[in-house]
Amino acid sequence: MSDVTVTASLRERIKRLIVESLHLDGTDPESIQDDAALFGEGLGLDSVDALELVVALEKEFGIKIKSNEMGRESFASVASLASFVEGRL
Repeated sequence: MSDVTVTASLRERIKRLIVESLHLDGTDPESIQDDAALFGEGLGLDSVDALELVVALEKEFGIKIKSNEMGRESFASVASLASFVEGRL
């Protein structure tokens, strides 16, 4: 499988995880743009959502995310989150 395919499927898993773990009823995972902001103006997530997302990512992918790794860059969008997770796998 190519890196592009891995990244695309990883982004799809993350989108589904965001919708399911944060109970974003009425939001279709496919409607979330890869480069759209997750916090503030974009999807509108907040700090509580960030913590819930970290727990969900750790559980889903079997990784540990330290609090100092939860930077704005890594959690800015689905694309940056996928790159972050991919680097941890």
